[in-house]
Amino acid sequence: MSAPSFAPLRTERLTIRPFKAADAPAMHRLVNDWEVAKYLARVPFPYPRDLADEWIASTWPRIEAGDAWDLAIIGEEAGKDVLVGCIALTMQRGTRQAELGYWVGRKYWGHGVAPEAAARLLNWAFANLPLDSVVASALEENERSGKVLERLGFRATGKGTREFLCRGGPMPVRLFSGNREQLTLTAAPAEAVGAAGGGKPVLLVAACALVDPENRVLLARRPEGKPLAGLWEFPGGKVNPGETPEAALIRELKEELAIDVTAACLGPFTFASHSYEKFHLLMPLFLCRRWRGQVTAVEGQGLAWVKPARLGDYEVPPADIPLVAMLRDFL
Repeated sequence: MSAPSFAPLRTERLTIRPFKAADAPAMHRLVNDWEVAKYLARVPFPYPRDLADEWIASTWPRIEAGDAWDLAIIGEEAGKDVLVGCIALTMQRGTRQAELGYWVGRKYWGHGVAPEAAARLLNWAFANLPLDSVVASALEENERSGKVLERLGFRATGKGTREFLCRGGPMPVRLFSGNREQLTLTAAPAEAVGAAGGGKPVLLVAACALVDPENRVLLARRPEGKPLAGLWEFPGGKVNPGETPEAALIRELKEELAIDVTAACLGPFTFASHSYEKFHLLMPLFLCRRWRGQVTAVEGQGLAWVKPARLGDYEVPPADIPLVAMLRDFL
């Protein structure tokens, strides 16, 4: 089977891509190290050289099938690409949950490779897969891995045991879990206004339900790299200092959808008030039936014109759930 069609994911320092047959010698060299292998449940030790070839070939059909993504972490040394580790995301059959795993060659420990690669893969996954949460585990004695998971936003959920091939039996592990908000929304936006008394900062966002002549509502899918990526929402955006919600919508709709809207065509409908982990969102929702220009996905975001009765079929951010219900009943 040929290598899978998966567009490489990139960070400032790393490339995350499917393994190639040519990666086998480097992979064997890195993982056939007791200081690496002893923390990995599914890796035998010693690690046979021919197993590297077999395992790499076995990852390709799983990627094509959308079952698991075992990917190479590629760095750079002296201007050349080098394999530094592996990161994997495996869907749990029949659920909207996946398991995260990773390892990094001992030579590259202490350089932040694991959290950088994991954060990039998680952002991609939540934006592109039918995924609500991710689980992970770390050997109890592997404090470094536990700290990586906590840094990514995972929460400890308890303890358990896992079979470790290299240890010849079950070993105690710490269990972790994280949802979309925890793993991709790790800080309050800089535009949030600080609250008195040490409360959560408040973020003011304006949103618009564009309704076309067929009484369909426009939903836009949050692109990869943004908090809550992959979810559908009403177009709009942050209200800048000194800006009214109407002015913010006029600006945002032009920038995101290439349409012109006047304040007179924006009718206040309702609002959302929702507390996220790091900030509190206040979002007025306007209705608009008249605009100039053709709705265009300027930022490459997904767009969908949806009948009111089908709005509930689209996964939206928590703050938008009551808005969807009210809008469906109104229209």
